[in-house]
Amino acid sequence: MLSVLEAEPAGCGLRAATHAGVRTIWFDRPDQRNTMTLDMFRDYYAALLAADRDPEVGAIVVTGAGDWFCAGADPGALEALLDERHRDQLTKEFGFEPHLPITLGTPIVAAVNGGGAGLGLVHALYADVRFMATRARLATAFSRLGLIAEYGSAWLLPRLVGVGNALDLLVSGRKIDAAEALRIGLVQRVLPRDEVLAQAQAYAADLAAHCSPASMAVIRRQVFAGLECGIAEAAADASRLMTASLAGADFGEALASQVQRRTPRFAPRAGA
Repeated sequence: MLSVLEAEPAGCGLRAATHAGVRTIWFDRPDQRNTMTLDMFRDYYAALLAADRDPEVGAIVVTGAGDWFCAGADPGALEALLDERHRDQLTKEFGFEPHLPITLGTPIVAAVNGGGAGLGLVHALYADVRFMATRARLATAFSRLGLIAEYGSAWLLPRLVGVGNALDLLVSGRKIDAAEALRIGLVQRVLPRDEVLAQAQAYAADLAAHCSPASMAVIRRQVFAGLECGIAEAAADASRLMTASLAGADFGEALASQVQRRTPRFAPRAGA
């Protein structure tokens, strides 16, 4: 679908391109294993927000340039955090909530083309679906740096892979391969490296072409909100939302497209 050469700069250490309703964002510091500076982190969240607000974008794919997905925070940035002034910048001047990705209405697909560790793994965790290269490796790494589980990873991992697996990965900081990541449910697809991005983009393009943007936004909210409430509350909320969706234009359009055997023409999500 797309290549790195077709992408345009999208901020510090990032490139992006849009095709068939899919905004692909590359971490683009291949010579530095796509490690992330504070400016790059901030620009990445700004790029996600811009994609979410673009009515032409129905899904987002995140991947890495070169051999790595993202090896975590830039070593220079980590060393700078030994200085209290830089720690204050990280906590007070970032400009976005750390959990921004799960607050958006647009689905996010991670194409984990290579290794991911620390902050790089966290970015993959915040995606809805993860495609992983066969020979890639993932690690939390935090405990091996004398750090704690950052940016909500201690909340996300148990919900994705269960408490035991989450504690194993977080406490040990060990590397896991694609086969183990698939077995424990950390990723949903494992493919040869040269197929990962194309397959992730094809999956995202199907979402953009055939799924209601409004429905996907509400479903994302239901899933994440449901992790914090009981079944009775979740079911009652679903009944209310179902009543609204049955009266919505997208339901009628979906039925019409099935009868007419054509691709549905859903309206952009309100607020996008």
